Amino acid sequence: MRSRSNSGVRLDSYARLVQQTILCHQDPVTGLLPASSEVKDAWVRDNVYTILAVWGLGLAYRKNADRDEDKAKAYELEQNVVKLMRGLLQCMMRQVEKVENFKYSQSTNDALHAKYNTKTCATVVGDDQWGHLQVDATSLYLLFLAQMTASGLHIIYTLDEVSLVQNLVFYIETAYKTADYGMWERGDKTNQGIAELNASSVGMAKAALEALDELDLFGASGGPQSVIHVLSDEVQHCQSILHSLLPRASTSKEIDAGLLSVISYPAFAVEDIELVHITKKEIISKLQGRYGCCRFLRDGHKTPREDPTRLYYEPAELKLFENIECEWPLFWTYFILDGLFSNRYEQVQEYREALDGILIKGKNGIRLMPEIYSVPADKVDEEYRNPHTVDRIPLGKLPHMWGQSLYILGCLLAEGFLAPGEIDPLNRRFSTVAKPDVVVQVSILAETEEIKEILRNHDIHVDTVADVYPIRVQPARILSHIYARLGRHSKLGLSGRPYRHMGVLGTSKLYNIRNHIFTFTPQFIDQQQFYLALDNKMIVEMLRTDLSYLCGRWRMTGRPTVTFPVSRTMLTEDETSVDPAVLSTLRKLQDGYFGGARVQTGRLSEFLTTSCRTHLSFMDPRPDGKLLDDFEDISVHHNYESSSEDSVHGLHSLDDVDASDELTQYLDNLLERTTPKANLPPSSKKGGLSRFRAAVQTTQDLISLESQAKGLNIQNVQLYLPTKVFWSPQPSLNLLESSHSPLHENKSSAFNHLDLPKDAFGNIDFDALVQQLKQCPSLQDQADILYLLYNMKGPDWDTQLYDQPGTTVRDILIELYSKAGSTHQWSLIRSISGMLKKKVEALDEACTDLLSHQKHLTVGLPPEPREKTISAPLPLDELTKLIDEASGQTISIAVLTQEIMVYLAMYMRTQPSLFSEMFRLRIGLIIQVMATELAQSLNCSGEEATESLMNLSPSDMKNLLHHILSGKEFAVERSTRSIDSALSPAISIRETGAVGATKSERAGISKLKNEMKQLKQRRLSLQAEVQHDKYKLSVPSEYQFQKRRSSSPFEQQSDQSISFQTIDGDISLTPTTSLLSSPTSSSPEFFPNTPFRDQPVKDSRQGQWVRRRRLDGALNRVPVGFYQKVWKILQKCHGLSIEGFVLPSSTTREMTPGEIKFSVHVESVLNRVPQPEYRQLLVEAILVLTMLADIEIHSIGGIIHVERIVHTANDLFVQDQKALGADGDILDKDPTNGICKLFYDSAPSGRFGTMTYLSKAVAINVQEFLPSSGCSMQ
Repeated sequence: MRSRSNSGVRLDSYARLVQQTILCHQDPVTGLLPASSEVKDAWVRDNVYTILAVWGLGLAYRKNADRDEDKAKAYELEQNVVKLMRGLLQCMMRQVEKVENFKYSQSTNDALHAKYNTKTCATVVGDDQWGHLQVDATSLYLLFLAQMTASGLHIIYTLDEVSLVQNLVFYIETAYKTADYGMWERGDKTNQGIAELNASSVGMAKAALEALDELDLFGASGGPQSVIHVLSDEVQHCQSILHSLLPRASTSKEIDAGLLSVISYPAFAVEDIELVHITKKEIISKLQGRYGCCRFLRDGHKTPREDPTRLYYEPAELKLFENIECEWPLFWTYFILDGLFSNRYEQVQEYREALDGILIKGKNGIRLMPEIYSVPADKVDEEYRNPHTVDRIPLGKLPHMWGQSLYILGCLLAEGFLAPGEIDPLNRRFSTVAKPDVVVQVSILAETEEIKEILRNHDIHVDTVADVYPIRVQPARILSHIYARLGRHSKLGLSGRPYRHMGVLGTSKLYNIRNHIFTFTPQFIDQQQFYLALDNKMIVEMLRTDLSYLCGRWRMTGRPTVTFPVSRTMLTEDETSVDPAVLSTLRKLQDGYFGGARVQTGRLSEFLTTSCRTHLSFMDPRPDGKLLDDFEDISVHHNYESSSEDSVHGLHSLDDVDASDELTQYLDNLLERTTPKANLPPSSKKGGLSRFRAAVQTTQDLISLESQAKGLNIQNVQLYLPTKVFWSPQPSLNLLESSHSPLHENKSSAFNHLDLPKDAFGNIDFDALVQQLKQCPSLQDQADILYLLYNMKGPDWDTQLYDQPGTTVRDILIELYSKAGSTHQWSLIRSISGMLKKKVEALDEACTDLLSHQKHLTVGLPPEPREKTISAPLPLDELTKLIDEASGQTISIAVLTQEIMVYLAMYMRTQPSLFSEMFRLRIGLIIQVMATELAQSLNCSGEEATESLMNLSPSDMKNLLHHILSGKEFAVERSTRSIDSALSPAISIRETGAVGATKSERAGISKLKNEMKQLKQRRLSLQAEVQHDKYKLSVPSEYQFQKRRSSSPFEQQSDQSISFQTIDGDISLTPTTSLLSSPTSSSPEFFPNTPFRDQPVKDSRQGQWVRRRRLDGALNRVPVGFYQKVWKILQKCHGLSIEGFVLPSSTTREMTPGEIKFSVHVESVLNRVPQPEYRQLLVEAILVLTMLADIEIHSIGGIIHVERIVHTANDLFVQDQKALGADGDILDKDPTNGICKLFYDSAPSGRFGTMTYLSKAVAINVQEFLPSSGCSMQ
């Protein structure tokens, strides 16, 4: 008999340890493991982690087998693993209806249970009696199902089970927007049953999705039907949200040790190695102690101060747990595994030695992992005063099987029995390895032979859709419908994947379906409901965004292939050439670079060997020989109303190709069911009637609405009034700088020009209106008449146009929408779109994207209740209903709100840095600021600004939004173009500064310096002359040349009286004036007794700082670290009062400084202030106040009234200005809050800067608490 090797002996010792601590508890029937000998329930997460040691030991025995008995032992251990994994599978199979329901509801009541009966696999508590929704637990199971299957275990036996796993993929793929209770089962750390978005759940779901993609669950014995399919776009959504969350764990936890499982083994979900290091450093610095790591800050679990009689905590109670949180040795096992996978053997040695010192020896000398170490009850105060000094005692489960398992697994790896790749066969550990550059393949297709010829004339050679056959080209929505069939199983009652729009990653593959090759056009080409795709510049912009996104997010084998069709809508109006924006883009694509992305153009046939290709095996014929269910089973999720020709965006029906093919018939049926139905009346005939002006609404309704607006003190009322008749006289727009109501004119004056046809009884003759509609020469006139019919008769009223029944108002509006789209009358398009109740396709997805990035949304104008807050994802219908309510049922503003929400989501995906330190996006206020910017830039009235805003093309609207978000200087130019029978003012937006400056404008630095010296000498001379005339005068801040940063006015500047301005790195004495001048404030006379008195000078910088404050206030932009400073100052006072709303110091007892929850809470108090520039002054006052947090003083008083500080600073400013000779016109006050308008427009720094006066005001308000020798006011 052979002697046992040393390795064999050592493995046997680990086998005994596994048997005595883990396998002895495994149920012989179900294979499940109870939590402990006292708690018999089986938790999904604990079971998966606990069985890892058994799996690893089995692999070690198979690898290091000395005898046949070792192989037998390996097989036995592996079967124990299979038994447990199948036991958990049975638990989920019994709750298959919850899997089905949760795909659509994401409700906590439809969640799979977190724990089950160990002996029966049955549930143990009710749906609402536990925090069951734990996406990370289900994801962890799926991750190791994939890893174990890849290692050779056979866990899934039947196609029924494959269907369940496929639907579990759908269950977790929305983790990026699903608030759950997290790995500690409590959600918000107050443990009051409040679910929240958890980074641990999002990261584990991402890892599971990546691991399962294209995995055959039957292993080497499988076939196409047992392959799992995952949509890459869902994975990237999870990655994006995960990166935006880290190092925070959730809104209520600024850090969580559980993130170790996400940034390292087993998930390896983070690709940014720097972010991994940052998160790990945060865990070590904030959570690590002498016995392990705390789960999170202020965790009261099993601490001496926890009340064991209740599950929840009072918010202010959390501070009691500070510095005495229990420490978990479990997390040191993660550090050991992390060191082993990253080859940091010093880290491995350090934590192994630390663990050896705290493990508890049991019978026969085996080492047991305790659950937690707690502070003794009699030493709580000592530990609170001096953290990490008191010796702790072990509590809880012994052994803690989850920790015991990972400890054993780490030992097997550290001692060389296993290699990292053996417990990570799917190679997730390489997630942070740099990826190669991505080259995006772009195939340009022409809709028709005519378009192909037009492109050839421009030296662009392309194929038509027909030319690329047998490759079939289809719109993105067809792919969505195809994927909706994935995972269907009638016996289990599973409907497959919910219908969702396809992302660009999904449409950039080639697909094999029943031996046919398919390519799908991007989703933005398939915009049928909304008008964004009518703007060719917007099409180009969305293409640029998608290509850039592909370059940064593509992780699959093969290159991405984008199919870009050129349709008739991309031609010029005479259809003889390609739209200049599209043509320029096509040429840039051929150059090889576009929007920062490397691209290669070519024919689809040339890309077949280099493209990423996916086989959709679920579309293969079923065993009964049929391909699919009856066509009637197809669900169509959108009610399309816009017109279309027989082709769908130029992609023709496949009947011409192969009418006998069942797949072709199925796709044609889908096309027919999802293509807009054209039911249009004949085109309106031109006539000689004069222009007809329709009522905006009935006079009675309009007067009622205006009265309500007066009562609510609505700003920008014009945006909330129906604006169908843009050419008729309108009341002026109430912009942000004005406070009076604009509705001061005769309410019925807008209707004096109306000449409505009347019948014999004096009522409106609607039949005569229809006759006028037939003869109207103008689209705007037609829209006016239709709006009147729409409001008074309804959209379904039969006009009997041309004496033919069945032509409703809606039908004619659809035709009018098409005509307005062809002539790009954007105001008219938006109005008709609102009347037709069109919704942005994927509006709910855009909203969810913003919410998932921890941004709350508001729609409507402040204050509440008019301004509606959106803090959780909503179904599309509920979302549009809420927008309509917040918009006061005003069509144009509701449509514009949808549009802005989509643009914000686009920028959130591609430029998340634009939204740093913003936690609430107030869309109504953003729209108001956009109109105000136009009014100031164009020096026009509110009426004209509103008209200009509504006439902006989608691309220009998006561009304007971007400039407002980024803070860049930009210029707005006015032009006039002929539209229909009227002249519509049009504007263009361009960036200014160094980027747009010419070479001559950028030259001459020395000359500018000389001019600056002369300016300084002139200023000194003027001051001397003023002093001679006994005038004490100072040049106000807007007459100073100051260093400017576009991001925020909080950046401190030098205290020198004169400095120079820089724009994008270049020096300029003449900054952009388009958005800096305020039409409401006159140019002051600062030199009354000088020769310049008769030569008034208007400074081009006038209005700059009030504009910056208005933008930052509307965007909720604050300085970096602002909320953490507020937290510190709250600990030294009883609270901050802001316009009557108190932010109490008790919030610091519940929340820690880095919590998103605290930031949102502070922001919600600031948002009670409706005027953005005033809000921003309050922020500046708080910022000055927070400087006291670093001073060695215990308290600065009780409730500090921030608005008093601002008003005190304002009074000091006004006093100084009056002393310097300023008159009343210059010091005009804002009637809303009494703040001097010149104070709004002062720079933060400098002698007359706002920070100077705010500092004095703070000192006055808290003077009695300041050190007597440490503060002096000047």
